[in-house]
Amino acid sequence: MFKILTKETLAPSIKRMRVHAPAVAKKAKAGQFIILRVSDDGERIPLTVADTDGDAVTIIFQEVGATTMALGEKNVGDTLPDFVGPLGKPSEVEGVKRACVVGGGLGIAIAYPTAKALHNLGAQVDIIAGFRNADLIMLEDEMRAVCDDLTVCTDDGSNGKKGLVTQFLKEKLDAGVQYDRVYAIGPVIMMKFVAATTKPYGVKTIVSMNSTMVDGTGMCGGCRLTVGGETKFACVDGPEFDGHQVDFDEAMRRGAMYKSQEAAAKERHVCRLTGTVRNGEGV
Repeated sequence: MFKILTKETLAPSIKRMRVHAPAVAKKAKAGQFIILRVSDDGERIPLTVADTDGDAVTIIFQEVGATTMALGEKNVGDTLPDFVGPLGKPSEVEGVKRACVVGGGLGIAIAYPTAKALHNLGAQVDIIAGFRNADLIMLEDEMRAVCDDLTVCTDDGSNGKKGLVTQFLKEKLDAGVQYDRVYAIGPVIMMKFVAATTKPYGVKTIVSMNSTMVDGTGMCGGCRLTVGGETKFACVDGPEFDGHQVDFDEAMRRGAMYKSQEAAAKERHVCRLTGTVRNGEGV
């Protein structure tokens, strides 16, 4: 059993937890993920390792489906029956001198450890973080601590800086900033346009493809993608890939296949604290 050590709310429907998992914490690196179950008969879901601290692993998740809702109802001192990892390949950060890490929404939770790893290796790091509105901004202090320049923007301008992440990335590229690498992490559509933005400049762009996963070993095939015309599996070949080679349109079509099942599961979810049906909210 894996005990929940701390729990906090970062933004509406978004929680951060530290879980006691010494073996995972000892080996986990930026870019890798874990697969957990909330109950013995529950489904397996992947979550990126947001940070490690001694014997603890930090996870950040959004309550959007039945399992993440159930996880959000867990409290400090509760336990999880399964917490397996680290899985996937770590972020490739060695040798990078200057990078831009671009995150959107909950993708910031995945972008942060990559930025931290780059920063710890002495790289010059810019972070561009985009959110729908100011109420959803999270990890601002943490991001500022691991970068040289932080741009936080919102779709509606409610934080004073209105625009999309691609707009601010293009401004930096047009100004002559020379990046060795750009890392884009967030909604698939955002990563698609970040890759499209960097391609004319010839900047290698890495995207994190968090496709639907079941076993984390490549056996189920649920996370398959087309990269450079070849079939890849996000759980074992990734989750990070060359953004200029990913078939994003195919990935978006596959992701949409599960929306009806997710909605049905959410409707069936009953809060274990109140005994009432609980509907989640997306970011």
